[in-house]
Amino acid sequence: MSMFCFQCEQTAKGQGCTVCGVCGKKEDTAHLQDDVISSLIEIASVNKPNDETTKFIIDGLFTTITNANFDNDALKTMIKNPKYDMNNIWGANEDIRSLKSLILFGIKGMAAYAHHAWALGYKNEEVNNFFYEALSSLSKDLSADDLLKLVLKTGEVNLKCMEMLDKANTESYGNPEPTQVTKNIEKGPFIIVTGHDLHDLKMLLEQTKDKGVNIYTHGEMLPAHAYPELKKYPQLKGNFGTAWQNQQKEFDNVPAAILYTTNCLMPVKPSYKDRVFTTAVVHYPECFYIKEDENGNKDFSPVINKALELGGYSEDKKMPGINGGETLTVGFGHHTVLGVADKVIDAVKSGALKHIFLVGGCDGAKPGRNYYTEFVKQTPADALVLTCACGKYRFNDMDLGNIGGIPRLLDMGQCNDAYSAIKVAVELSKAFNCTVNELPLSIVLSWYEQKAVCILLTLLYLGIKNIKLGPSLPAFVSPNVLDILVKNFNIAPTTTPEQDLKEILG
Repeated sequence: MSMFCFQCEQTAKGQGCTVCGVCGKKEDTAHLQDDVISSLIEIASVNKPNDETTKFIIDGLFTTITNANFDNDALKTMIKNPKYDMNNIWGANEDIRSLKSLILFGIKGMAAYAHHAWALGYKNEEVNNFFYEALSSLSKDLSADDLLKLVLKTGEVNLKCMEMLDKANTESYGNPEPTQVTKNIEKGPFIIVTGHDLHDLKMLLEQTKDKGVNIYTHGEMLPAHAYPELKKYPQLKGNFGTAWQNQQKEFDNVPAAILYTTNCLMPVKPSYKDRVFTTAVVHYPECFYIKEDENGNKDFSPVINKALELGGYSEDKKMPGINGGETLTVGFGHHTVLGVADKVIDAVKSGALKHIFLVGGCDGAKPGRNYYTEFVKQTPADALVLTCACGKYRFNDMDLGNIGGIPRLLDMGQCNDAYSAIKVAVELSKAFNCTVNELPLSIVLSWYEQKAVCILLTLLYLGIKNIKLGPSLPAFVSPNVLDILVKNFNIAPTTTPEQDLKEILG
């Protein structure tokens, strides 16, 4: 086979991409990404942790995440003496390959969160040191038992990483507040900002003051509207389009500049390539790259000038969501939800609230993801639905009503904001003097790429059981490893909304 990659949910035939990536990644790009990881394994094995090396490792891991970097020239700059043969992993015994893949893909996701925290000046020595430990372990002949311990440690350290990023975001931009966001686009010049990096968005908002250019979030950038220090900018108007996998259709000939701050980059069509700008670890051939200077600043004037040149729509434009809704409500992080915890507890005790569902995760283009839309539609009126990450676009424009003044659908933020859901679950378990597994709480996850992997590992580290995972199980989980997950955590694939709801609600 010319390449091998099975790190995302859409991988070919549910087994692995061996000719080219379903994501659009070519054979030579896949080999270069393997060389990047090989370099990082070598670097982690021979170097003691220091800021320069750690930053290189974090960015290198993030660079190889799905749908982030399609530019071979950019990848070549990150390859440093790749001695380790990645075929030692891809061609290993399937259980060893499975466990090492869980570790590798988990730290790729964790690196994304560490990258965002680092941009805001937040670091954690234990998190940083673990990147070295995990990478160097991939080249060692470890037993399955030792690797399984490292898999769960990846989840443990990722919890600390998500906690660090939560602190970085809230101390930098304030605690998210419930905020209604329009999906309608005003006439005139505008910029679409997609990805996850709030620091990049803040710099762009500063540089577009009084420029006559409006800013619209896209995909995982939606939760930015809830942060007080970001929502105060009047040019931050609303949210453009839906989830990342629809961008080729939604960006087609759009009269706006588009800034990619992180992954979730679909192969760029010629009809809008001239208006695409990338930054940080995101690269795409022939698209303008915004560099960072030695002080961490970026000049977004090329993006702003392109928006002014294109001029935007001549009239206001409506862009309803998948279910026809024109507004989205965001801002239900742990600070907000725990602020009304007494109402939640009272509602449970009175019987008004009988169940809580966490339905979230990554979205994707593969058929079958309408499961999540139908699942949420069919949840009973006496249940809350917590959500986070881009999978929520399947249902976040629906009005589910409320329970005792609390909206039934609570958007907790980006994928990394799964920390908020975990924190809420832990605090509720304390209030009811029970374990998280004894709460009337069910977790139904959609996964696509490696950030979903590290969140799943965190949930497993916490001992959370009965998770439903879909739309398909990871190709990199071998039958024996899956058997361990089923026996210890009762993890199971999603089936149909009707069948899963019947099982959950008994």
